[in-house]
Amino acid sequence: MKMLNEMFPSYNIQANVNLGNYTNTRVGGPADWCFWPKTQHELQQVVLFANEANLPITVLGNASNLVITDDGRQGVVIFLTEMHQIKVFQNNIIAEAGAWIIDVAQMAYDYSLTGLEWAAGIPGSIGGAVFMNAGAYGGQIDQVVQSVDVITPMGEIKTYPVADLAFGYRHSLVQETGDIIISATFAMQSGKRAEIGSKMTDFNERRAQKQPLEFPSCGSVFKRPTGYFAGKLIMDSGLQGCQIGGAQVSTKHAGFIVNRGQATGSDYVNLISHIQDVVYEKFSVNLETEVRILGRK
Repeated sequence: MKMLNEMFPSYNIQANVNLGNYTNTRVGGPADWCFWPKTQHELQQVVLFANEANLPITVLGNASNLVITDDGRQGVVIFLTEMHQIKVFQNNIIAEAGAWIIDVAQMAYDYSLTGLEWAAGIPGSIGGAVFMNAGAYGGQIDQVVQSVDVITPMGEIKTYPVADLAFGYRHSLVQETGDIIISATFAMQSGKRAEIGSKMTDFNERRAQKQPLEFPSCGSVFKRPTGYFAGKLIMDSGLQGCQIGGAQVSTKHAGFIVNRGQATGSDYVNLISHIQDVVYEKFSVNLETEVRILGRK
C-alpha cells in the first residue's frame, strides 16, 4: 500500500509527528501520520482512504481538553485548525470546526449577538466544543447550536439539527457515531454590544483570577460529580500541589493539572489516577474525567 503522503502529495501530511508540539499540555508521543486539511474536499478524500485502508482516525482541533500518552497515536491524526472560517448571516453564525471558540465569541460581540459571552476565554475549537458540549459560567454550546455539519466515516456530508445531537453534560451524539464535525451553525439573539462586552470582560477576569493560565494544562480535568465540586473534593483530600514528575495539581485551582516543566503523558495519567483513588478513599466519590485520554491503542 502506498504511503499516505504519496497518495495525496499536494496535501499537508507529515509522518511520525511529535504530538506534544501541538497539545495544550505539551505532552504526547508520536503520531504515525498528521494531516492538516484546508478544505472539506481534502478532508473527505483522506477520510475515505483511511477507512478503506483500516487506518484509525483521530480528529483534533486546538488539542486543549485532552491528554495524549507517551506512546502517541496510531493511524492518522487530523488537525482541523486550517478549517477556521467564520461567517455571520443576520442572527446566525456559521463557524468551521477549526475556528477558535474565542474568535467566534468575538465575532458575536462585533455583531452585537448574545449567547456566547461565556466562551470568550475558552482555548478550544468549535469542533471540540460541540463534540463535548463545552460550557462555563452557566452557558453551554447546546444552548446556541442550531445545526452541525459532519463527514460520516463513509465520507458523506450530513447535517444534524440540534434535536438529534443528544446533547448532555459534556456529551454529544458525535462521541458515539465516528462522524467528524466540519462546521456548526449558531442561532444567536440580538443584544446590546456594551452589555455583551461587559460580560465577556467579567468572565475573562474571573478566569484569570481563578485558573492557572500561566502554565500549560488540559483545562478542567474532571466532570462535576452530582452534589459536589471536583476541585473542592481534590483540595479537601489534601492533594492541591501534589506532583508526579512534571505534572502538578494546580495550587491556584485544584480542578486543573498543570505542566510545571518536562511533564510526560505518564505523569498526567498517573496523577489523574492517584487523585481518583484518594478522593474515592476519602469521600466515596468517583471522579470521572472530563479530559479525554488518548493512547496508541
